[in-house]
Amino acid sequence: MSVNGTSAHFAEERRRALLDQLKANGRLEVVAAADRLEVTSETIRRDLVLLERRGLVQRVHGGAILLDREHLVPDLQARRRLMAVAKDLIAHAAVKHMPDEGAVIIDAGTTTGRMAEVFAGGPPLVVMTNSLQAAIALAGKQGLSVHTLGGRVRANTLAEVDAPALGAIARVHVDVAFIGTYGVSPRHGFSTPDPAEAAVKEAMIRAAKRTVVLCDSSKIGKDHFARFADTSQPDLLITDSDAPPELLRALETSGLPVEVVPIP
Repeated sequence: MSVNGTSAHFAEERRRALLDQLKANGRLEVVAAADRLEVTSETIRRDLVLLERRGLVQRVHGGAILLDREHLVPDLQARRRLMAVAKDLIAHAAVKHMPDEGAVIIDAGTTTGRMAEVFAGGPPLVVMTNSLQAAIALAGKQGLSVHTLGGRVRANTLAEVDAPALGAIARVHVDVAFIGTYGVSPRHGFSTPDPAEAAVKEAMIRAAKRTVVLCDSSKIGKDHFARFADTSQPDLLITDSDAPPELLRALETSGLPVEVVPIP
């Protein structure tokens, strides 16, 4: 059925159709949605901007994904599918920053989770993590002693949070913290939608001698509710070459070293 974009009534009907598609598939492509609804791609983009402002979707390159309305976080499987190539390249780059010995902490997240999967093990390392995904990927690899932090497990991210996780971090000092983020901007720093996860990330940074943040280009320039670090705090940001150059320059000017991995 054709949906006419010239009427407010039909505009809301069109947006409901977009939400229905997102609920069914988890992701929406702008061009395909425009063809299906017989409107322009720009009309769909304006719809997605409005739906994002309502807290219902998150815009990504080429389309949008549906958000969990409780904490505005896409579920783990949906996030694993997004920017998969970039996340894989960033993960391989991050592994090169693993120390030869000592202790590290790996934050929950899809890119940090991918890092845990590709890390082969070998050096004698204590690995602490609040990610059930990362703990499963690392358990049994040569040379590693893997510990989870404990705490409440968030349903959408499988991240351990709250007092037990914070207490475990407060009792340790690690050589490197590998941190995930939902957004980073020169103005707001590093942020995430959920305050409980932000508190854990902030504690991890305090516990580490060195901090490496893994962040694909779709998150560059994005701000979320709970800030957990200024741009001057981490020692390195690893992102991909699709990130806007002007934003990367602004981040570097603010004191944040940036490593860019090329997208083929």
